[in-house]
Amino acid sequence: MIEVKTPGELQSMRAAGLVVARTLAAVRAAAVPGVSTAELDELAEQTIRDAGAVPSFKGYHGFPASICASVNEQIVHGIPAKTQVLADGDLISVDCGAILDGWHGDSAVTLAIGEVAKADLALSAATEAAMWAGIEAVTAGGRLTDISYAVQSAAERAAEDDGIDYGMIVEYGGHGIGRQMHMDPFLPNVGKPGKGPRLKPGMALAIEPMLTGGGGETRELDDGWTVVTADGSRAAHWEHTVAITDDGPWVLTAPEDA
Repeated sequence: MIEVKTPGELQSMRAAGLVVARTLAAVRAAAVPGVSTAELDELAEQTIRDAGAVPSFKGYHGFPASICASVNEQIVHGIPAKTQVLADGDLISVDCGAILDGWHGDSAVTLAIGEVAKADLALSAATEAAMWAGIEAVTAGGRLTDISYAVQSAAERAAEDDGIDYGMIVEYGGHGIGRQMHMDPFLPNVGKPGKGPRLKPGMALAIEPMLTGGGGETRELDDGWTVVTADGSRAAHWEHTVAITDDGPWVLTAPEDA
């Protein structure tokens, strides 16, 4: 069963989504060479709490921070640390969630720190484009894997255009979201169209592709959280929380002025 929200409940999710958007904007502005990921985490938590919300991630299955900060070869679930100091040329993916009045918002961005290699910028752009392709495929009456197919197809087009064989992370993907951060269904980032549950107005999904500049194989570090590329290649991660409406997709975590 996929949770279906009322229009009023989607408005509440939008309010949570705006907290996430503002928090990521604050982190984006602060993410410069010399800043530690622990400092970014402190900023994110303060921004979330100042809005009257609670970080979704802190304490979730024991996760110790308010954001996931994944640097360079780290794909997802990177733990912020004082010893992880950003340097010129780094690529960092920041995943952020907030709970407001019982409703969750969840979004991720990949940020370039200082002067970043063109290949890394292309990787991030390809991942973001794959996310937006997935969002455009969110249609009432469509099927869940229509989104998967759109994400995969966009990533493959970008790989051809860029002349880079991007690796797609297949064991992680999107998910339902609402009164809980992770809900049914699991949303794969690859797949044939026309499969899975039919999409209905009131459903909400987190759409989040992850690409690498090399292979798609991963390994988990000894901290039990951080997932890295097996070959050491760099990774990018983009995510938005999206509601299904009769008028098309509603990006609940988009910035207010977007």
